[in-house]
Amino acid sequence: MTFQQALDGAEFLSISGDPGVSSVEYDSRRVKPGALFVALRGESSDGNRFIDQAIAAGAVAIVTDSPEQKPRPNVAWAVVTHGRRALARISANFYKKPAERIAISGITGTNGKSTAAFLLESILHAAGKKSALIGTIEYHVAGKVLPAPHTTPEALELNQLFSQALGHGATEAVMEVSSHALAQERVYGIPFDVAVFTNLTRDHLDYHKTMGEYFAAKRVLFAGCGTEAPRAAVINVDDDSGAKLADFSRKRSSVVLKYGWERGDFNVQNVRITTRGTRFDLVTPADKIALFSPLIGRVNVYNIMAAVGAAFARGCSAPAIADGVDKLASVPGRFQRVECEQPFTVVVDYAHTDDALRNLTALARELVSPAKGRVVTLFGCGGDRDRNKRPLMGEAAGRGSDFVVLTSDNPRSEDPAAIINDAVVGLQKTGVKYTVEPDRRKAIALAIGEARPGDIVLLAGKGHEKVQITREGPVPFDDVEVAREALRAAGFECEPARAGAQA
Repeated sequence: MTFQQALDGAEFLSISGDPGVSSVEYDSRRVKPGALFVALRGESSDGNRFIDQAIAAGAVAIVTDSPEQKPRPNVAWAVVTHGRRALARISANFYKKPAERIAISGITGTNGKSTAAFLLESILHAAGKKSALIGTIEYHVAGKVLPAPHTTPEALELNQLFSQALGHGATEAVMEVSSHALAQERVYGIPFDVAVFTNLTRDHLDYHKTMGEYFAAKRVLFAGCGTEAPRAAVINVDDDSGAKLADFSRKRSSVVLKYGWERGDFNVQNVRITTRGTRFDLVTPADKIALFSPLIGRVNVYNIMAAVGAAFARGCSAPAIADGVDKLASVPGRFQRVECEQPFTVVVDYAHTDDALRNLTALARELVSPAKGRVVTLFGCGGDRDRNKRPLMGEAAGRGSDFVVLTSDNPRSEDPAAIINDAVVGLQKTGVKYTVEPDRRKAIALAIGEARPGDIVLLAGKGHEKVQITREGPVPFDDVEVAREALRAAGFECEPARAGAQA
């Protein structure tokens, strides 16, 4: 492909030269001879500072979003109006527009994206469709499980993944689409066939500043980001923001499929939640489907409705929907049980907002109430993030628990003690018994040591994550493995590790 062919459809102010290009990169450290280097201004760094480094590594063409940069001799050059949009167009062109040749379902919302995505992937598989999955926990592409550095990768990686999936026969892709990715236009030019909205609760206000800005970022998925609006929109109308989004999508001529507990095109009847799973009848626009899911809790009924709505929009049959829901036994780090023959329950969960903590502790309360057990909750708050949600998380944990262990959760550059001081204010409002232990490893051992027969211990916040991020950098840390260590130290016999064991 030539330089100017790669730039087809991009908005540029000037262009010169037309060499053949063998690769596209926006990270100068990955540049190889023959590469086209896209220098763009990011949130924390400016790729324009590395233009000369890219040329020294063999870049034959430069695309820059900085008009102040002067063309270098013997190198093709283009100045673009918007770096990320240009990266998206160039990436799509280089990989022969793979997103236009695969049906993409995008899922956005504060909570439930990962579970809904795994459910939808399972249903598509049951329907005999090959699919790729891109999300917070991991990526599934061409039969491989890949680590997920970001919930939604940059446009270059997205197009690479879609191209790989197509090469292995995939016809569908399921994506979690984060508010950051939408605000930063990482999905610019991606044509979503189906868009799903799970809910909107307080999160990421360190970035979006207000709930209005946060909602506006989510809404981009339903408006179209450099594309037409999605063909179908699947929306939780029990959420206030969802009701607004349904009206928004209808005005953009999307087919709107609403879901809710008692209302909407998809709603539920005869819900029965046990420790072994959840049974209910799902009313759909076509018929009523009897469903069983190994996933438990009211929140997972909503996640199932979200996934089924998207599967319905993609033409999946009722038998495939029931089979796909039944076959997803677990989602890593989402109410994941740690089994070491202990007489109490230990659960690892990703809950890291006040709403998610309320849902998690409410589910735990349902599960322990027959045995009159207690809910013991361990949580922390992320550093370099919205400080105002910390007391809200403390209050949510306190109101839903009998005992709370307040600890660290990715303190990043902040002092863990300062973060804890913000959260403890809300915790103290509830009058719950609590203790503070900044060392998360010691805190997990403390929470497990507190448990009595019949109790449930919730290790909240990190879920599937494998590192703790401190001011010294990432440190290996897995709540599941640390919990198993603590249980073994307490004298319990642990079963062989099993990814994603589900209650």
